[in-house]
Amino acid sequence: MTEDVQKHSVHTLVFRSLKRTHDMFVSDHAKSVSMDDESFKLKMGVKLKADYGAVLHMPVLKEGKDRVSQLPGSLHGHQSYTQPGDVPEYLITGTHAYPSGPGVALTADTKMHRNPSEGGVHSMALALPPSQARQEASRTAAGVADIHRHAGGAERSHPPSTAVSLLEGGGTRNSSLMRKAPTMPKPQWHPPWKLFRVISGHLGWVRSIAVEPGNQWFVTGSADRTIKIWDLASGKLKLSLTGHISTVRGVAVSSRSPYLFSCGEDKQVKCWDLEYNKVIRHYHGHLSAVYDLDLHPTIDVLVTCSRDATARVWDIRTKANVHTLTGHTNTVATVRCQAAEPQVITGSHDSTIRLWDLIAGKTRATLTNHKKSVRTIVLHPRQYTFASGSADNIKQWMFPDGNFIQNLSGHNAIINTLAVNSDGVLVSGADNGTIHMWDWRTGYNFQRIHAAVQPGSLDSESGIFACMFDHSESRLITAEADKTIKVYKEDDTATEESHPINWKPEILKRKRF
Repeated sequence: MTEDVQKHSVHTLVFRSLKRTHDMFVSDHAKSVSMDDESFKLKMGVKLKADYGAVLHMPVLKEGKDRVSQLPGSLHGHQSYTQPGDVPEYLITGTHAYPSGPGVALTADTKMHRNPSEGGVHSMALALPPSQARQEASRTAAGVADIHRHAGGAERSHPPSTAVSLLEGGGTRNSSLMRKAPTMPKPQWHPPWKLFRVISGHLGWVRSIAVEPGNQWFVTGSADRTIKIWDLASGKLKLSLTGHISTVRGVAVSSRSPYLFSCGEDKQVKCWDLEYNKVIRHYHGHLSAVYDLDLHPTIDVLVTCSRDATARVWDIRTKANVHTLTGHTNTVATVRCQAAEPQVITGSHDSTIRLWDLIAGKTRATLTNHKKSVRTIVLHPRQYTFASGSADNIKQWMFPDGNFIQNLSGHNAIINTLAVNSDGVLVSGADNGTIHMWDWRTGYNFQRIHAAVQPGSLDSESGIFACMFDHSESRLITAEADKTIKVYKEDDTATEESHPINWKPEILKRKRF
């Protein structure tokens, strides 16, 4: 008996919920729609059958029904529910009017509820306005005539869901596009590099390196405000130049004259005559720290870049500011020159790379693929390509328009410097003191180095600020945060058998952008 009461209670709760839904439906639609009773009842029947058909006519055992009706003080009070079974109509009794609001007495019209016939339900469903989903599904992309006629309105009104379905539901067309991803070709074998010499002498972070064209000596600039010249073969100090009053961020040696150029955080750009070891020219114009410089290989032009978000082109002899290259929105951290077009390339903390028209002094292309600051750019010595380094990735590009080639992922740190040689060995140095060696063609990372810091330095003073191959490409020189310069050489004893390529033709995991 208790089970029967519980069943009846469930039916009652379902029915009450159903009536509340009806009441809400009536109150909402009565405000906006005026229709006759028959049409209204038909719509209600359609909604009942569609939404509540599964629970409206729940079967109740006849003996259970009889027992509940005999119960004194039933939980239902004055309200009862009559199961219709197969009868197409059933009675509703009590004070809750149907389909009027609660608390209103039933009338002869509302006391009897007639279920609509199948034909009536079908005809009413056809008469109702189509659903939003059906409307969107029936829409198609605007034709050319529509676009011209509505001046773009057709595209704007095109539903996003349809656009997604057009993109994703291509069927055979899409399956042809989703070919098997290419596999990485086998990379060229490169001998590993090993530490050959550690050179000490600077009293601050070593920030920049340049090798002279004769490959006899190299220059370093440091946070100790000095420029030092070192013998390349022995690593001995040859000369110290003082004149900057802040960190020396960039150095370059001319191949056309006995000049050394330097720039620093004191906003100064200096030209040193190495025959007299003194400054002979200053290039004034930058409004903030000058971070990098480069010499044009064929004309007497110097290009510098600065924290003032500009790069400046200088005539070396007259000291004239030929161009001020504006367009970056943050510090311009690196600049490179080449004889071919584009002749100037800059990388900035605004995450973009700009290729410049040197004659017009304007941007010819802006590359926006990086998501983090671009701190270094390197040009391949033989190919018409270059690479850029950032905290998100190393990216390779094709000149002259900067077409994207591939990502080199895995050096998960802030990349401060890049260097590449003619054999296709790309070196990346990061702020955590790690050096990664890559095969340029395939992007395969064949070696990782983390050299110990100089004794007496803090472990936190482990960072690579600059690296460069000498002109024989047999030595790699790095400038580091532990105040040292390190020289690396290829391991002559290594062979492909002793140091095999740990490579498998796996599916490429490169991003397109």
